[in-house]
Amino acid sequence: MRAKPSSVTFGCCLACVCFLSVAWIQSAPELRGSTVSTLDLMSLNQRLLAAKELGEQVSRDLNLILEQVKNVSQAYADASATHTTTSASRTRSTSTSTSAPTATLRPRVRDILEERLQKPNVHLYLPHLKEHPDSLVPNVVLSKGRTGVSMVLGIPTVRREKQSYLVPTVGSLLYELSPSQLQDLLIIVFVAETDHSYVNSIAETISSNFPKEVESGLLEVVSPSQHYYPNFTLLKETFGDSKDRVKWRTKQNLDFSFLMLYAQDKGTYYVQLEDDVIAKTDYYDAMKSYTVQQESIPWLYLEFSQLGFIGKMFRTRDLHMIVDFFLMFHKDKPIDWLLDHILWVKMCHPEKDAKHCAEQKARLRHRYKPSLFQHVGLHSSLPGKTQTLKDKDFGKQRLFSPHQNPPAQVHSSLKHYQQHSLERAYQGQDFFWALTPTKGDYILFSFSQPTHVARFLFRSGNIETSSDKFYNTTVEVQPSSVSSVMKSNQTSGYSSSSDGFFVVGTFDKGMAEGSVDASLQPVSALRLVINKDSDFWVVLREILIEV
Repeated sequence: MRAKPSSVTFGCCLACVCFLSVAWIQSAPELRGSTVSTLDLMSLNQRLLAAKELGEQVSRDLNLILEQVKNVSQAYADASATHTTTSASRTRSTSTSTSAPTATLRPRVRDILEERLQKPNVHLYLPHLKEHPDSLVPNVVLSKGRTGVSMVLGIPTVRREKQSYLVPTVGSLLYELSPSQLQDLLIIVFVAETDHSYVNSIAETISSNFPKEVESGLLEVVSPSQHYYPNFTLLKETFGDSKDRVKWRTKQNLDFSFLMLYAQDKGTYYVQLEDDVIAKTDYYDAMKSYTVQQESIPWLYLEFSQLGFIGKMFRTRDLHMIVDFFLMFHKDKPIDWLLDHILWVKMCHPEKDAKHCAEQKARLRHRYKPSLFQHVGLHSSLPGKTQTLKDKDFGKQRLFSPHQNPPAQVHSSLKHYQQHSLERAYQGQDFFWALTPTKGDYILFSFSQPTHVARFLFRSGNIETSSDKFYNTTVEVQPSSVSSVMKSNQTSGYSSSSDGFFVVGTFDKGMAEGSVDASLQPVSALRLVINKDSDFWVVLREILIEV
């Protein structure tokens, strides 16, 4: 492939300038003759130095031009080959169909060069991927293609020998999110396994437990290509770690990197989690509020838990650089060490002490307190390892919401568990926790005297038992004067029971909230009635009856 004529012409012109300059110096009149003055010698020396500098500059320019010509020629060759291949598949009606005009080739050359500069050189760190061109293509099992959200939560999960914590973890993250929050969030479950049957089983588990969230695009399940992982038997043992532990931490580095690359164009912020954590109920609002506070401050990541890599938030625009660093040293150290080393490279002065380095690193790493995520898994993903680490800054999770309710006698056909009685729950001392309800079971609040109930609110389930909710349950009131109310036309819109109770609300997603119409006031009792057998125990964590 020939170089562009303009580039060669420019190089030749520079060479001619250099030659003429030297010739002119040699033919200068003041240099002829047998006697040369000191002034002439000084002038000659200055001109020779100028000529030497000009010659060196010309040499550098020529080398630069040749390098540029080489790169552009290669890019043109690649682009022409691509164009020729594409054109060959089209109709060969004209002889010009196999060559692209210069105006068309130039944008292609630019695109090729930009792609080479911007794309992470994964093959340099994972050379085995060259054997399989599709080794970086994710296996997307469940997805609606949601993008443009504020926050992306990444949950890598692996096969565990004993207990799986994945469903409680996802349930904790979804617990009591508002509709607007659900629309502005994406949760990616990355199954870091290549066994298709196992990956599909995880997808089925997610679909069966969270069908609405999967259908809306809030939840995704992806896995890597079967060719993504290298031969782990070739790893060297370092830092006194066993072969199994070195393999485990190396694979974790690759898992997190793959997940980050997949998530980088999905939203504004990316949060790294694990598959055995629980979140505080207000984690979403707390994280968004904190990111707003940090907008004017430079940071690489924000910490919402002090443990390992849990609860680390990054801007998605920074994931490219972070993944490059992880892949470069994926065989050398654990991922939380590598993250700290990024800060060291960016901020630490090699001639300063450790204290100065720590202060500088703190400028790019900001911690939110109290922690929003807690590690709950007892059995580590590393076979045979028990993980008892707990985040001391997480504090106690709020399991019930106390209220001051009107005087009433409480009774239930449900059998409570341990000390979690209905009486304690009504008095705001605990939550009510009962064994599996069946059709016809009830909870009854009988007021000491006829009471005007302005509003009621009941919440079931809590962050630790997210499935123990009231399903197919109605809220009913009994007017103090049942006979007169039954005769009133104003109550025709309410369903009534044979014992004089009227349905004023139902549980939806574990919660019932509403008011009591004036035509039913005052009331002598309020009750919850289960209309269908349940598969779970039941927790009533909040009882509010406003009068």
